[in-house]
Amino acid sequence: MNRLTNFLVLVSALAVAAAGCNRVDGTRDSPGAAGHSDVAEVEPAKGPHRGRMLTDDDFAIELAIFETGVPPEFRVWATRAGAPISPQDVSLKVILTRLGGITDEIGFAAQDDFLRGDTVIYEPHSFVVNIEATYQGHTHRWAYDNFEGRTRIAGDVAEASGISVEDAGPATIREAVTVYGRVVSDPENVSHVNARFDGVIRAVRASIGDVVEKGQTLAVIEANDSLNNYTINAPISGTVIDRRANSGETTEGRSLFTIVDTSSVWAELAVFPSDRSRVRVGAPVAVRTAIGDISINGEIALLNPVAGANQSVTARVRLDNTEGLLAAGMYLTGEIEVAQYHVPLAVKRSGLQAFRDFTVVYALIGDEYEVRMLNLGRRDATWVEVLGGLEAGTTYVTTNSYLVKADIEKSGASHDH
Repeated sequence: MNRLTNFLVLVSALAVAAAGCNRVDGTRDSPGAAGHSDVAEVEPAKGPHRGRMLTDDDFAIELAIFETGVPPEFRVWATRAGAPISPQDVSLKVILTRLGGITDEIGFAAQDDFLRGDTVIYEPHSFVVNIEATYQGHTHRWAYDNFEGRTRIAGDVAEASGISVEDAGPATIREAVTVYGRVVSDPENVSHVNARFDGVIRAVRASIGDVVEKGQTLAVIEANDSLNNYTINAPISGTVIDRRANSGETTEGRSLFTIVDTSSVWAELAVFPSDRSRVRVGAPVAVRTAIGDISINGEIALLNPVAGANQSVTARVRLDNTEGLLAAGMYLTGEIEVAQYHVPLAVKRSGLQAFRDFTVVYALIGDEYEVRMLNLGRRDATWVEVLGGLEAGTTYVTTNSYLVKADIEKSGASHDH
């Protein structure tokens, strides 16, 4: 199923979850049959500090996530009938419930004219918020959904859309340097065939392009000294790429046929001085053709001790060509492995997406997907090391993650501070 088909399947699915509605009246909308709310989303009221306003009769608080010059934290300003209340007179507790049932309980202490939370509000800022504020013996409670980067996709829809997942865990990062070169014939598999005794060519039984077997007759020669006929046989199996023999001609000591066994070939790759110290004989190499996207693995068999005119050193890699996909002269790109790192936590690069200013993967819990902002380290063509932002064992999307991203963007979940 191609990318466009996957996208259309997802867009037309019956079960896709929307982001939370961010209501401010302590209630939550009930999801409709497809997982989306049947009630139009209400934009929460904002206070002078750009935080969310929560009111109960004449008592109100403004709850904001503050992150200017500090890690994200809650700050709260309280008012009664519109007049500021001293933060020392308010007792406040906030409980955040994240996807998967993880809870963060946040206490507050007075500072200047506001209450300051004692816990870093780590990304994503996606949770159910429960607030309890006590002032002059009266307790006020609010609850609302503050979801971002989250959506619900039914399992059958995800399967039909080609969305696949894996558990994050350890991996081996293989560092490589990129080099360029071309395919050449293996010199050990090239045979130039001459007549053993000079004479007249009486018959030719092979032509350019013919595939011959070892011992097969290529030509019949009448020897000059004995006038007896003898045969020239193929010394190796392979393809005739050159013929300089026609009936009635004399051999004159020249090469009559060139046969190449193409079951293996060489890749000649140019290693430049900046990389030479890291490249070793025996290093694994993945090569691919510039056209046709043919990929074959091998290892460095030889590093030429003499540098070329451009100061590069030629690395030779023997490649299995039993399928005949490679031909001499083809241009190649090679990835030479120069180091391996075993890391405790990594994700596949195929699962990475951009979200706001972050690189993320989409974690799957139940049938809900949610962003996980990543701190990344070393990487190779398949894996990228995770230094923070994801727990080991988390199930995350590895294939068609762009479909999850598209559905989240369609739902319009915002980053509410």
